[in-house]
Amino acid sequence: MLDHFDHDALRDGLRTAGADGWCIFDFHGLNPVLGRVVGSVGMGTRRLFVFLTPGEEPVAVVHRIELQPLADFPGRIIPYSRWEELHAALRPLVQGRTLAMEVSPHDAVPYLDRVPHGVVQLLESFGARIVPSGALVTQFAARWSAGELAGHLRAAEILAEVARTTLAEIVSLGGTGLREHAVQQRVMRELTARGLVFNGHYPIVGFGANAANPHYEPVEGDDAELQHDQVILLDLWAGVGEGSVFADQTWMAYSGTTPPAGVQEVWSAVRDARDAAIAEARRLHAAGAPIRGFELDQASRRVLEGAGYGHAVLHRTGHSIDRDLHGSGPHLDDLETHDDRVLVEGVGFSVEPGIYLAGDFGVRSEVNVHYGAEGFRVTPDVPQTALITRA
Repeated sequence: MLDHFDHDALRDGLRTAGADGWCIFDFHGLNPVLGRVVGSVGMGTRRLFVFLTPGEEPVAVVHRIELQPLADFPGRIIPYSRWEELHAALRPLVQGRTLAMEVSPHDAVPYLDRVPHGVVQLLESFGARIVPSGALVTQFAARWSAGELAGHLRAAEILAEVARTTLAEIVSLGGTGLREHAVQQRVMRELTARGLVFNGHYPIVGFGANAANPHYEPVEGDDAELQHDQVILLDLWAGVGEGSVFADQTWMAYSGTTPPAGVQEVWSAVRDARDAAIAEARRLHAAGAPIRGFELDQASRRVLEGAGYGHAVLHRTGHSIDRDLHGSGPHLDDLETHDDRVLVEGVGFSVEPGIYLAGDFGVRSEVNVHYGAEGFRVTPDVPQTALITRA
């Protein structure tokens, strides 16, 4: 990946960060940014440092037993075994320099806080000054390639088709013994048959009060049976292959013909909050203004709070999506964190506001958005606008 590294973009990102160079550290997979920028580094059971400086060849400081994955590294490799060798290699590379690293002061944005405090202390002891690399992570680790966008678009339409079909068929099955785990397994079979893969976590299916638990997991034998006149939540995600950019959606249904006023009110508030975040992104884009994650979260939550459900908002409006489903780029968040990172062309994210009424029901509506040269593209092409109900 570094063979075609954009040094001009690196220079701009470092200027924004106030740094001389970018030091990417990893140990046991702590930092997914390394894989996005450098590529696969194998087992990664020892400390690895990669230094990127505009106009200079990359430098990797790597343990001798893990040289093989870096055989094609397009730069200088400094091997070490003993800790004294590691320190001797690092000192001249960092002394007197300001380095951007994946750190977040006061853990303000955990998705940026990938470097252990002890590593920062070590480099500072050699005379380095460490600053956050947020702008670099967005530019180099969070943006989608054309192939990744194509794969995401394919996965998004398959997810939407399976969700619509599944929910349309099960809304009439209340009282027949249909259980959450069985629906989950059916969705997984349908997605697998269409060529999609999972990431080790599987769809959420929640009936009634279980839909009010955002990360509910149906467990066979301890799951709920679908009743008449219940809210149904289906959260599903998958991709066209390992390492692809997944699609991530939430769809809602009601196992009756006419949802009660309270359910309809909550659904309408969530749908409108979802659309408000997207509208704000488009407004800022049209005005040529910077677009920050926290601003889109605020636009969405204004709708939820205005409808009287601020107390039932349990999570941020959306998360970054890259090769990790919850990616390293800007999140739509001014609730759990204050994410003031600027969205740039090429990034993608979810928009998924929710209202959760414990012991009763919950509603979430989730779409994904890609920020391209022409603006914001929502996936799937036809998002859900009304609850799926029994005919």
